Amino acid sequence: MKLASATERPLVAVVGGGTLLAREIRDVLTEVKPAPRVQLISATPDGSTILAAEDDEAVVMVPLNAESMDGVKVAFLAASPAASRRAAKLSPSGGPLLIDLTGALEEQPNARLRAPSAEPPGQAVSAPVQVIAHPAAIALAMLLSKLAQASPLRRSVAHVFEPASERGQKGLDELQQQTVAVLSFKKLKTDVFDAQVGFNLLARYGEEALEPLESVEQRIERHLASLLAAWPAVPMPSLRVIQAPVFHGHSFSIWAEFETNPDAAAISRELARQGVDIRPDDPPTNAGIAGHSGISVGAIAMDRNNSRACWLWLVADNLRLAAENSVAVAREVL
Repeated sequence: MKLASATERPLVAVVGGGTLLAREIRDVLTEVKPAPRVQLISATPDGSTILAAEDDEAVVMVPLNAESMDGVKVAFLAASPAASRRAAKLSPSGGPLLIDLTGALEEQPNARLRAPSAEPPGQAVSAPVQVIAHPAAIALAMLLSKLAQASPLRRSVAHVFEPASERGQKGLDELQQQTVAVLSFKKLKTDVFDAQVGFNLLARYGEEALEPLESVEQRIERHLASLLAAWPAVPMPSLRVIQAPVFHGHSFSIWAEFETNPDAAAISRELARQGVDIRPDDPPTNAGIAGHSGISVGAIAMDRNNSRACWLWLVADNLRLAAENSVAVAREVL
């Protein structure tokens, strides 16, 4: 068998090569065969080449400019919204497929929202800009679409517990600083959330937060509605987003009402048959799901006040879910 040479292998770019999302994408890309060439692009405004160290290994990131985008077949935009917009402007006409994980290009007329793991089989999408849905929307669409196949759904309610990693490295750093500061009675850093997140639950951020929690909630709702449009039998749930004092991984508390009295055991078996990780005796956690694919569901508990309803506990690795869906989109053209 003839192996593809380095120049024959497609070139993919990861803009924001050092971000949490970018590192996850790079990890998932190692599973693609044949492996594409990967170029890491820095989103720093000074336009300099960066030599960084990751896991005792030197990593080179070239500046974001027209030259670094030349010859690229797929570009993962995993830095900031501003960097995504700049990458779109620098991309040549008929250039790379842009896979946006920041949501910055969502409003462009040639953009399409994507989440292959939550889409019906065989759904074909062709667009030069493909925006990856919010990972919470992906996880909910995956579960609800499968749940409706197990038993017809009437309505549902979801509480989404948002991790600090959805705000990037700055969010992780701020939660870590706050956790230490609370225990040592020191001043809290609030540049990202403008509120105390450490040892706390938030229904909204402070007024000077980098992004209002309401905006996050609206984006999840918008993306989930778009994904569920492909599943007519699944009603749109009511949802609320709560900022949790956790570093990583989404958690969901979901109430679902069915058209008929559900059989919890039968629903569990059907979800397992469809590839959902069911853990009735070992409830999944946001920490335990780190690095794992897909979604995990704990034991299904019947609602004691409604014979047609049940409660489900769902967790998913937010970064992994976004990265795997973005690479799945890239595989369609690589």
